[in-house]
Amino acid sequence: MLSFGMNTYHTTGAFADNYKFLIGSIIPRPIAVVSTRNVDGSNNLAPFSFFTAVSASPMIIAFCPLIRSSDSSFKDTVKNILREREFVVNFCTEDNFQKVNLASTELPYGQDEFAFAGLTPVDAQTVKARRLRESPVQFECVFRDMLCYGQTPGAGSLITGEVKLVHVDEAVMRDGKIATDLLKAVGRGAGNDWFKTDSRFQLERLTKAQIQN
Repeated sequence: MLSFGMNTYHTTGAFADNYKFLIGSIIPRPIAVVSTRNVDGSNNLAPFSFFTAVSASPMIIAFCPLIRSSDSSFKDTVKNILREREFVVNFCTEDNFQKVNLASTELPYGQDEFAFAGLTPVDAQTVKARRLRESPVQFECVFRDMLCYGQTPGAGSLITGEVKLVHVDEAVMRDGKIATDLLKAVGRGAGNDWFKTDSRFQLERLTKAQIQN
């Protein structure tokens, strides 16, 4: 039973407090494992859990990197996207989540997170950024828009990309669709919490057009 003894918090304090409210309540969050190309042509790979779909036609996705708290700068992924105007979104699953977590390590610019985490880069078809072989779904994207909400630590940006090509492993497909139980996606929660997608239930939606069927 919910208690009505609600606490109230202002959002004008330390960004870390606001961040904890966000990651503790917006759960589970899917993980975009974004691969980009460094200025010297080397690979960059980083996971982001502020991630969602935006549009089906055109096919647009978005993720929201935060300004680094260590030096108040954009993350390498953002710098690469703004320069190269492209990226690949890969996905985190039960088979790759430990290595994806390793790829979140803040390495010196130019050090390859694929190699560091023991992951495999493969060539894309429409962009120069590499795909993640260990991801059963991969979106090749061109950069569309970026909105910035500040330049201080904790400030976020919204980056959108138009998906130009989708790669899907046949092993996660059933009846022409990606099957949740085969994909075995992993999401993020608060702190060190992670979520599996192995506990599901069915509920018919009440909209007239059931395009997901």
